[in-house]
Amino acid sequence: MSFAPKDEHEAQVQFALERGIPAISAVMGTKRLPFPSRVFDIVHCARCRVPWHIEGGILLIELNRVLRPGGYFVWSATPVYQKLPEDVEIWEAMTDLTTAMCWKLVNKVKEKINNKGVAIFQKPMDNRCYDNRSASDPPFCGEYDNPDAVWNITLQTCIHKLPTDRASRGLRWPEEWPLRVETPPYWLKSSEAGVYGKPAPKDFQEDCEHWKRVIRNSYMEGLGIDWSAVRNIMDMNAVYGGFAAALRNMKVWVMNVVPIDSSDTLPIIYERGLFGIYHDWCESFSTYPRTYDLVHANHIFSHIKKRCELLGPVVEVDRIVRPGGRLIVRDDMETISEVESIVKSLHWEVRLLYSQGKEGLMFVQKTMWRPSPSSS
Repeated sequence: MSFAPKDEHEAQVQFALERGIPAISAVMGTKRLPFPSRVFDIVHCARCRVPWHIEGGILLIELNRVLRPGGYFVWSATPVYQKLPEDVEIWEAMTDLTTAMCWKLVNKVKEKINNKGVAIFQKPMDNRCYDNRSASDPPFCGEYDNPDAVWNITLQTCIHKLPTDRASRGLRWPEEWPLRVETPPYWLKSSEAGVYGKPAPKDFQEDCEHWKRVIRNSYMEGLGIDWSAVRNIMDMNAVYGGFAAALRNMKVWVMNVVPIDSSDTLPIIYERGLFGIYHDWCESFSTYPRTYDLVHANHIFSHIKKRCELLGPVVEVDRIVRPGGRLIVRDDMETISEVESIVKSLHWEVRLLYSQGKEGLMFVQKTMWRPSPSSS
């Protein structure tokens, strides 16, 4: 998952999305990143101007939170390969900080072709180094600090101890791709209920089979989608990521969004080898206009309207879908009628509308219409 701030790096995110590569506009500032703890194998920062060493290493400690045990930080910046006094000072500060965090310097090399260098650090696999530190600096986070609580949570200069139970998430490697996509994570327990009420592993498997059937029997042919024109897809309510998993053989990528007031299934999505992010759909999404070819809204609008007016989220979908892009809505018919009214006011074309009882499916396509200057 690539991200960059909306400043001089703006084009990086736009280029990535146009290439069909996962990316969002984001910044490392004062809040936690919208990702769970212990889900990334590698964090990479090239031509990196992020001041990791300042303010107690608060930004680097956030990377420590999202890295799985044994994960790597790949850092390419002038302090790695230049000997100017400022660079040497930063490198020494980084060495002290990473050592205090129990990160191991795996390698430090300088390329002969362009005279640039890279340093590779590795997060520990267990707590032995933490327990043997001569000083608890950075300190451990409090017992009740949840490393997976991320929405509007202020960054802290503390680190979380790793789980000691081998059945805990992040301590064992997932199955290899593509087996991991359809295999319930080892840490899902049959004694715990899944999102739909069945034992968690069974819930996961039934969701997986459900979306394979829907995509095979409906989305591939029944909706008339030209899938060769689809690269970037967003699933507004991903749950386990079953929709994205069913598309794994297509030349597309899916942004799996887990709403902040839903069950926390995003760690499962990453364990499957998929991409995702937390989001509050009563707020705008961190991407540029006209960057998605298809948005999938499965029983999300009826959920959203309990907290805010539907107009804002639907207009936000209009903003992020490119002209010619599509929206698939699965929801109760009352909500679908509300969404239909809004998208028609935006001059979207309704391609299909189907109902069965109180539930329904609507497929709409964005047109090239734009407001005339006189109407603004």
